Amino acid sequence: MAEMTLEEKVIDAINQIRPSLQNDGGDIEFVSMDGKNISVKLLGACAGCPMSQATLKNGVEKYLRHVLQDQEIVVENSLQF
Repeated sequence: MAEMTLEEKVIDAINQIRPSLQNDGGDIEFVSMDGKNISVKLLGACAGCPMSQATLKNGVEKYLRHVLQDQEIVVENSLQF
């Protein structure tokens, strides 16, 4: 079986944390990846939540850095609609 690409690993990790956000009425969607910069879209309750930036940095980004063993990963909320 072929080794997963970094992008595939990122998408897999995001899918692992989606249920946690969905339990709170929100969701997350992978948008794109440029080097170590990952764009995601927060949906549902997460989209308008004042804590969304903390969720991205302290939750999603921290989780991805742990799972991927890469401390240079940066997660940003995409402004695309």
